[in-house]
Amino acid sequence: MESSDETTDDLPMPPYVTTEDVVFALRAVSVHTPEQRPDGQRCRKDEAPHPCRLHRWGRRVLAKRGLTDGQVQTLLSGGTVALR
Repeated sequence: MESSDETTDDLPMPPYVTTEDVVFALRAVSVHTPEQRPDGQRCRKDEAPHPCRLHRWGRRVLAKRGLTDGQVQTLLSGGTVALR
């Protein structure tokens, strides 16, 4: 649990991660990608500093489901991975 002096605008996590959550998380990660701007990396979709809220949420959901970075990349590139 976070300490009371930490502030965060992160989206809440689902109580357990379903296959539908994984689909939404993959979409968030694939759409909210970084783009280099003069003021640093920004989210291509919403122009927030990267990683934006939805990208962070998607990565957290996928990690909670037990997916590695390699498995996430495989799924994003159209490959298949066995979900637990």
